[in-house]
Amino acid sequence: MTMAGDFRAKLRTALTGAADTPLVLLGNFEVEDEWAGAERGLPRLTVGGSGRALVNRMDEFALLLAAEGDRVVLKASPDPDHLTHLAELGLTVPRLLLPREQQPDRTVSADALADDTLTAELAALGGAGFRLAPHGVSTVEEELAARSGLPLAAPSAAVCKAVNSKIYSRLLATDLGLRQPPGRTCATLDELADAVAWAGRVVDGGGRVVVKDAFGVSGKGITVVESRHRLDRLHRMIESRAARAGRSDVALVVEEWVAKRTDLNYHFVVGRDGSMSFDFVKEALTEDGVHKGHRFPPRLTGAQLDELVTVAEALAAPLARDGYAGVVGVDAMVDPDGGIYPIVEINARNNMSTYQTVVQERLVPPGAEVLARHYPVRLPEPLPFATLRRLLDDALLRPGGRTGLVVTAFATVNAAPPDGRLYTLLMAETAARLAALDDEVTRRLSTLTEEAR
Repeated sequence: MTMAGDFRAKLRTALTGAADTPLVLLGNFEVEDEWAGAERGLPRLTVGGSGRALVNRMDEFALLLAAEGDRVVLKASPDPDHLTHLAELGLTVPRLLLPREQQPDRTVSADALADDTLTAELAALGGAGFRLAPHGVSTVEEELAARSGLPLAAPSAAVCKAVNSKIYSRLLATDLGLRQPPGRTCATLDELADAVAWAGRVVDGGGRVVVKDAFGVSGKGITVVESRHRLDRLHRMIESRAARAGRSDVALVVEEWVAKRTDLNYHFVVGRDGSMSFDFVKEALTEDGVHKGHRFPPRLTGAQLDELVTVAEALAAPLARDGYAGVVGVDAMVDPDGGIYPIVEINARNNMSTYQTVVQERLVPPGAEVLARHYPVRLPEPLPFATLRRLLDDALLRPGGRTGLVVTAFATVNAAPPDGRLYTLLMAETAARLAALDDEVTRRLSTLTEEAR
């Protein structure tokens, strides 16, 4: 589905009531970690070290949503040659706000909170009519807004957390009578015991079940279970952790693993009055449950697209009723026979595809085939953007071009040496040319990895 209109103006209107409200953008990715907080989910390791440092430098994506006059808070200054790359393509390069000190394992929100000078700058912007627009709202962003006096252009942390729970998604789908995999929600140990008994019958019959943290993200907090032994062991581990904590609450979803042909993501904006503006549908590229990118336009029929729009319309009113307004990205699936599972989970926050919207509006020609993806790189030393630009050369999109690559985030390349990721959006006139461009970019980037060996 093709986007139309000015997404930035539409989003500001939904959040603030005016299309020209100036924003301070904040890319606090994986806000789910804050929402999960003390919730009792699956036993899992906390991501730290280089993985956390890399995710935190995804804050640079916020540059892509900025309009003229906006501010963007970043952990550190972007590579100036990357900013030149964006500016040459006609994308806005906003004014930046930087903390005096950034710690790789802290989110950009935490860095800002630790800097009294920066919070004073934010206070001045609040007095000038700016609003704070995070990737997602947790208590950390609420504290930053309260301490600085810069009002949030978003619902409260409590609302954002509630509607982002996989339990909320499943219960809402049930209320609306929407198709979803058989399953159970678990807010207590008793509900978990009932779900495990049900799941045991599924696996005993040769099926598989998936156990999900209510606030898991990017492949974390999800376990596929194929045997009664594994299921019972997982149940005992969860119960043991709860007993040690002296708690009986959990935050889990247990579902039957169903066959699928394609993962989808559809994207819309909900106004405070319950209005809905649909943006697009994309094919979501995943590997072992981990998001890898998007491909669009999706290979769907008109009837399938219409079904997703109808579901988005149905979701808007209850989301607004529960206090939410802003970006909504819904994960969905197509089964092998072409049927739709329209709600796998609701992401009521910015999504990866949110940061592609302005690039799509400004740079993607009608009828183009598009791939948004990241490339893993392993580097022997920090890589300047100028060096990458020489390496990619004619593979980069030129102003007015119809085929090429846009680097959508570059800080992640050097955030956690020697491992990094290059985030990109590729476009071409045909699927074959897009595949050839992807292969060529992969080949050129592999020379960097070879040098690191």
